Amino acid sequence: MHHSIRKSLALVPFALVLLAPAALPPAVRDAKAQLLSQFFAQGGASPAVLEYHRKLGEYQAARAAFDEEAGAYWSQISEKRKTRNAKRRSGQQITLDDYVLEHPPLYSGPKRPVNPEPEETPERPTKKPIPVVADLLRAAQELYQFTPQRPSSEVEFKRAYARYALASGLTREQAVRVYSFETGGTGSYDVQAGIEHGGKRAISTAMGYNQLLTTNSVELLAEQGHEFIRALSDKVARTSGPARQSLEHKLTVLKKMVAHAKSVPDTWSEHEKIGNTAQGWAMHAMVLDVDIGPMLQTHKLLTSVLFARAKGYARPLTAAELEMMNLTGDGTGLDMVTMPQAMREQVPTSNFFQRGGYERNPVAIRHNTVAKLLAVTDTRMDSNSNNAGARELAGAF
Repeated sequence: MHHSIRKSLALVPFALVLLAPAALPPAVRDAKAQLLSQFFAQGGASPAVLEYHRKLGEYQAARAAFDEEAGAYWSQISEKRKTRNAKRRSGQQITLDDYVLEHPPLYSGPKRPVNPEPEETPERPTKKPIPVVADLLRAAQELYQFTPQRPSSEVEFKRAYARYALASGLTREQAVRVYSFETGGTGSYDVQAGIEHGGKRAISTAMGYNQLLTTNSVELLAEQGHEFIRALSDKVARTSGPARQSLEHKLTVLKKMVAHAKSVPDTWSEHEKIGNTAQGWAMHAMVLDVDIGPMLQTHKLLTSVLFARAKGYARPLTAAELEMMNLTGDGTGLDMVTMPQAMREQVPTSNFFQRGGYERNPVAIRHNTVAKLLAVTDTRMDSNSNNAGARELAGAF
């Protein structure tokens, strides 16, 4: 008994490191105090467990220090963004002083150690499965008694896309190079993110030449649905026989979808709610239709072109600039697009991201200025434009 007590006491100095230093953030101190309490409750611990706790304390201290530094940096990013938005609304010129010119801190401390003892892991909520083509088609059939008219070949869809895109004001360069970036220059009209290049599992609902999400489809039906209805009505008027009956049914379904998409406030969050339901899946199935699909793909890009024009940006957007607007949203993308080249060389990409998105984006971290990000986008477009799908799409124009 005496030997056991002495052995436990000999371990106490090692355990006391869990409480130091006193200047740590409250959350870290509380975690260390809890670990020390567990140590005494268990009557001591093995050297491996003590070493784990020592490393855990070092990790928590390093992360706390990093999070304090990073939090201050990203708060500054947010404040500068608000200032730029306010200046734009009042017609004031944006200058270098309106951006954070330092790059964000990146965590370089110790990794979280692995606990040598088994520990309970909290149950994670089950993720909803991501809908794939079969789910979209089933929803369209069940809710609208409608099956999208699939093209007889890939080139048929490409030709329909090229005709509509050109008539709407997109250029061949914009369409082909964005397609090359989004799909690698090989994607089909029904390609889905994750199920490509040998992939077996969908990672999002992004689909088609310009990788529309379910929310994109709902939003485009709400905002551009009148144009889709007009274009399809014109085609119905030029058609006769059984083909006309099929188109009339499609037009009826399209009108119902547009009405439903317009039934909620015109915001991304409201459209996202619909996109996460079977109703949204049915709308997203229209991406696969040889008549409606090309319209959706075109307007995914055309809305950015028109947005820039409405904001007074008269010069045609390069494909890389259009892709920035496609990826980051029109407002954020235009912030980069309207920037003079000299500023592009100096302004970090972090100015256009939220912290979480930036830290998960190795491309933005590695190519860490606006100029570098646009350059690597152009390089990828150059390379992928030589692939078979991109060449076929270019030929369709």
